[in-house]
Amino acid sequence: MGFLPVLALTAAMLLWSSAFISLKYLLDFLHPAQIVFLRMLLASGCFLLFFKQLRHFNYERGDWIWLLIMVVAEPCLYFLFEASALQFTTAGQAGVITATLPLLVSIAAFLILKERIGRNQIAGFTIAILGCVILSLLSSSGEKASNPLLGNMLEFGAMICGAIYSISVRKLSQRYSAWVLTSLQAFIGAAFFAPLAFQHHIPTNMGITQWGCLLYLATLVTIGAYWFYNWAVSKMPVSLAGAYINLIPVFTLFLAYILLNERLQFGQFIACLIVFAGVVLSQIKERRNIVVAEAA
Repeated sequence: MGFLPVLALTAAMLLWSSAFISLKYLLDFLHPAQIVFLRMLLASGCFLLFFKQLRHFNYERGDWIWLLIMVVAEPCLYFLFEASALQFTTAGQAGVITATLPLLVSIAAFLILKERIGRNQIAGFTIAILGCVILSLLSSSGEKASNPLLGNMLEFGAMICGAIYSISVRKLSQRYSAWVLTSLQAFIGAAFFAPLAFQHHIPTNMGITQWGCLLYLATLVTIGAYWFYNWAVSKMPVSLAGAYINLIPVFTLFLAYILLNERLQFGQFIACLIVFAGVVLSQIKERRNIVVAEAA
């Protein structure tokens, strides 16, 4: 598999974790649709600077359905769910919900790609979902989380979209470069969120910090993280790449603690451990299968 795909995936997870912090901060100034629109618009502008590379888009007949599934799942629905979720829950809790994504990817791979799913994955999925439910029920409304249950459910909806996206990227990455797929997401995302964004007044008193966060989301997160992930997926099985998403909750909780001063109660901490335990259990059988496959 090599060291570079591992490094690329780790960098992508760290960047995606930091996105929760930036989004949570920007929600004090902008509507969720405005944040995503400006993020995608700035990213699209960056991609236009490299238009020569984007011209190498050799469409293959029949791929339109997978391209459509990819952009509808992410960025359209994914960011719609995620940005809305952070209006109601904390960045740390939203990050914990992302621990269910590898399990959802396994289920999607089973349903769509006919990849095998073992008992440990089913048991792990059940335990992780239970942990998410406990985390949400133990979370009380407050200044940083007005409705944690709703917010965490919306974040889980984003994870379903993320799983569908991962499968579509795996199908498409064999024929299209990570650069092309990432740019397509930015252009479609900007067009999709434009009508929603213009329904709300964009404040004129935004400072350099707010625009800096938007530029960070547009470049390092939207372009950088997605390019890293899309490239790595083209070099390894999607189920292995999905396992690295387990790093997001750890990174997010750490960054939320440092930058947003978010704290978990003891019961919520136990719920997080339940989620992680389910994720670890789901990966045990998968690793064994991979070892057997390599040995054969």
